[in-house]
Amino acid sequence: MKLLRRGDSDNSGKRNVEAAEPSTDSEAATAPEPLEQEGSTEQVGKGRPTPKRRDAESRRRGPIAPAPLTAKEARARKKATKGTKEERKIAAADRRAAAADRRARMLAGEDKYLLPRDKGPVRAYVRDIVDARRNLVGLFMPMALVLIMAMFVSPALQSLVTLAMLVMMVFMVVEGVWLGRKINNQVRVRFPDTPDGGFKLGWYAFVRASQIRKLRAPKPRVSPGDPV
Repeated sequence: MKLLRRGDSDNSGKRNVEAAEPSTDSEAATAPEPLEQEGSTEQVGKGRPTPKRRDAESRRRGPIAPAPLTAKEARARKKATKGTKEERKIAAADRRAAAADRRARMLAGEDKYLLPRDKGPVRAYVRDIVDARRNLVGLFMPMALVLIMAMFVSPALQSLVTLAMLVMMVFMVVEGVWLGRKINNQVRVRFPDTPDGGFKLGWYAFVRASQIRKLRAPKPRVSPGDPV
């Protein structure tokens, strides 16, 4: 019978550990490696801060040209960015044509090209009501010019001119109040659900009526006396 010695027990422990180690190595060799996430560009522990969006965009655009040192260089760079003289003429002609086309469409009453104050079916209806009648307030501007010229020609008529202008202003106020009420009543009948109305709509009609017919914008669609 063989007795185990201290050295033998230690050697047997070492042999058992050595026998177990190859299996661990083989398991580690056969273990699947962690898959990297697709589309991930960040590295764990990269050791630098993430660049700001502004800095990244500036790098994508490329280097910025240095500032011009002289006025001559600045003018040359500005001229180069504008293009040739012929190109500038063509661009200016295109802009003028586009502006003329927009103005023509606005005067024709196309809702897309109108000013915000003139947009909508309610405002178009108000313009038709005003344009379909002859308004006394429309004579204010021509008569005011005549009276002012008469005052300069003959200073003795200054008192009469002042009195005539006061009478005209009284008639304008009376007709403006009457026209505003009439416009609001007809709009409530035609468009019962519209929030547009009151003093704002009456003032819009009054300003339209006080303008000379040929200078109104958009252009009148109806003639005086036409039914609306």
